Amino acid sequence: MALLEINGILLNVNTKGEGQPLLLIHGVGGDSTQVEIIAEPLSRQYQVIRLDCRGHGLSSKPAEYTLHDHVQDIIGIMDHFKLDSIYLLGVSMGSYIAQGVAIAVPERVSKLVLTVPKSNGLTPSIQRLMKDNEAELKGLNFHEVILKLLKYLTYDPETMIAHIDLFETKLTPAQFAAANKALENFDFRAQLPSVTAKTLVISGKHDGLNPPEEGRLCAQLIPGAQFIQMQYSGHAPMYEEPALYLSTIQNFLSEQN
Repeated sequence: MALLEINGILLNVNTKGEGQPLLLIHGVGGDSTQVEIIAEPLSRQYQVIRLDCRGHGLSSKPAEYTLHDHVQDIIGIMDHFKLDSIYLLGVSMGSYIAQGVAIAVPERVSKLVLTVPKSNGLTPSIQRLMKDNEAELKGLNFHEVILKLLKYLTYDPETMIAHIDLFETKLTPAQFAAANKALENFDFRAQLPSVTAKTLVISGKHDGLNPPEEGRLCAQLIPGAQFIQMQYSGHAPMYEEPALYLSTIQNFLSEQN
């Protein structure tokens, strides 16, 4: 990993492998280790680039930032490595950022993978889910909250307890609040028809954060996009059905345009 100065802040960026550049973007509250499970095998075929988004991991943590800042950071990384065209894969928050990049610089994103996405949101999905279940969660700490909500986040909560860190965070409360604040009030619905990337959208059937209908809407709005609903997954299909998820990604990325 290396700290790169991008847009006036430091971003922790890792590159591995050679070939077509493939940039991976993680979810809110996490970091680049969330996508390591696919980064390693994909690096045998591609130049895999993954980062800790601003406000996350080892990257700089401004007190305030926006989804637009995240988008510009990805474009800044592309500029740093002089990448004219990339494959782009985003998970949850990463899928919002990826949509923004594919809208802002459509000519520079040739393939796009949106995992458990939504096209718009007034509030972050986790905050909405906590609000919907506030009576059940009253008085619990964040770890206890996630344990309670795991049934809404996954297909098999008992199995996914081993990966509960995917839904938790190492950020301080103030840092996590800033990360969620950046995701408020975005809406790409009017702009998604301008995306030119060959696109695959993947949702988990049992996802209570970004339900499959949200992913299906993204696919409907992006010209020619393919939609896949994974049957035994919630919000973490790359961990819940790892072999199927990886093969689905590999097949899509290897298809001839």
